[in-house]
Amino acid sequence: MIKYIAFVILAAGFLAYFIAAVYLNFQRAIALVVLTCLGVFIIASELVSKYKGDSIRKFFKPAQSWFKSNMRWIQWVFVFIVLGLLVAWLAIDTRKRPEQLISFAGVCLFVIALFLFSAHRTAVRWRTVFWGLGLQFAIGLFVIRTQPGLVAFEWLGKQVQIFLDYTKAGSVFVFGNRIEGIFAFQALPIVVFFSSVMSVLYYLGVMQWIVMKISWVMQITMGTSPTETLSVAGNIFVGQTEAPLLIRPYLKDMTKSEIHAVVTGGFATIAGSVMGAFISFGIDASSLISASVMAAPCALSISKLSYPENEQSKFTSKDQIKVDSGGEQNVLEAASNGASASIGLVANIAANLIAFLAIFNFINAALSWMGGMVGYPEVTFDLICSYVFMPVAFMMGIPYDESFIVAELIGTKLFLNEFIAYEKLSELKSNRLNGILENGSDKNWISVSTYVSHQISLKSILFIYLSFKDIIGQLHNLKVVVSMQILHFVSNVSVTLCHQNYLQVRSEIICTYALCGFANFGSLGIVIGGLSSICPSRKGDISALVLRALFTGTCVSLINACIAGILFVPSLDCVSVFQNSVFNTTVPNIDTCCYDLFDSTINNGTLSFEDPWSEVKNATIYFANCCGLFNAPLCM
Repeated sequence: MIKYIAFVILAAGFLAYFIAAVYLNFQRAIALVVLTCLGVFIIASELVSKYKGDSIRKFFKPAQSWFKSNMRWIQWVFVFIVLGLLVAWLAIDTRKRPEQLISFAGVCLFVIALFLFSAHRTAVRWRTVFWGLGLQFAIGLFVIRTQPGLVAFEWLGKQVQIFLDYTKAGSVFVFGNRIEGIFAFQALPIVVFFSSVMSVLYYLGVMQWIVMKISWVMQITMGTSPTETLSVAGNIFVGQTEAPLLIRPYLKDMTKSEIHAVVTGGFATIAGSVMGAFISFGIDASSLISASVMAAPCALSISKLSYPENEQSKFTSKDQIKVDSGGEQNVLEAASNGASASIGLVANIAANLIAFLAIFNFINAALSWMGGMVGYPEVTFDLICSYVFMPVAFMMGIPYDESFIVAELIGTKLFLNEFIAYEKLSELKSNRLNGILENGSDKNWISVSTYVSHQISLKSILFIYLSFKDIIGQLHNLKVVVSMQILHFVSNVSVTLCHQNYLQVRSEIICTYALCGFANFGSLGIVIGGLSSICPSRKGDISALVLRALFTGTCVSLINACIAGILFVPSLDCVSVFQNSVFNTTVPNIDTCCYDLFDSTINNGTLSFEDPWSEVKNATIYFANCCGLFNAPLCM
């Protein structure tokens, strides 16, 4: 009775708070309204399922029986409709952007490659494969293309960033104020904080409910067993050794295909705690979140393509599976245990980064030394990866001139780890935002020298110089440096443009999806050790399957990137517009970008900028130039 009275009082108090918030400022309370509606819907659906579920199922039983009896022709009709819609959509959507077709070809290529290397090609259930890819595509379509999905995930990404910023309170107290730019003090505490929060959510049963619902959707559509589906769904939020704890009592009785799916799910996704660290690097939060969600159905389907089920599973109903909420007695104990459990993860991340970066530099030095013996001292691990994985990057939809850079990141992620790869990607993003080229010069500089074989006449160089001469005095951010050396003929010089050391927005997004996963050789020992400690009797099977699962998990991340390449349409890149244009009202899109900058500007005596302009080094200069063109109130 006391419990119900307390619940009624809390409900009445929240209702009063909700009404007051909406009445005072509805615009400010939109997030509260959405979350409240979502909560009410979830509670209502649970109550309906509990008290009226049997009646509803009985009502729809005739329809269910009809579907079962006519399933064969219904399936074929459904397949033809889906294929027709897909072909029509590709024909219409890729008409202006043919590079999207390359990404689609990449999906087909990876699926065919996995089928050719499948352990049991004749046992492949294509329903599981295509439903998994379909769910992945549907999630991507909602997140990347629809306005509600785009707004929802952008909002979610911003809230995650704000939430993770609370880590600074604990970090500053423990380490002091000088934590900016120090990885151990800035990124690693986020892992501790997020691990503690996840532990509390598991204690409250929130995560179990979310994971169960996600796994239910995948199970009924893809026809997979409840154990493997539950573990893969758990990988969206927790790591590759934590998710199998959800099904710990059942591991000993699972088939080899199910164990392969569990391991693949761990390789194809990243833990929420580690995701927080990547977001702190400056990686796009909404892309990371959507990549991890999209990878779950893809990992399950592709694992069944790589290692199909050829045994009889002992688990056929979700009623056979019970999820443990842990042994904590209260919220404080759950928070403390979560923080304590992260110590090993933090130490493992720090130790691996120290070791792998040291080994990486040693390998580069050794390769440079060996290459120098035959006249190629520029040979490095990055250079080798750029050539080996360049076709893979190109098939994901990366432009040819940027595919070598992305190939380096893929190789770094596979042979070292995703931390180093994402850190390099964050540098490339910073270079794009701040207009920095490979040699450290500004993106707007044009260098003319004698090192490249493109020959142009001296008259052409003088014409270019004279064309810019009148503009140079007016522009502050455009610099033209002409350095000419007479070779054999006075009339000929050689021109070299600075090499690109940044990625376009589309390539950044595709690369973010491609790197989202724990699939690297350093994780092999973690998986074998972690799962073997959970279920010692299956150590032999785990060791035998882990390499195949690593290859499969890598392909899942690449397919995820291909889906992003098919769907992503870059919006107007205002930073590039400002960097590559003269500030003049006749320049296309200059007004749109200036007003976008004004909307992100906070002027309370000192100028500051909200995302995404907060990361742009020359935002203040661009603001001043825009004020010279438009009379915005902020410019007064």
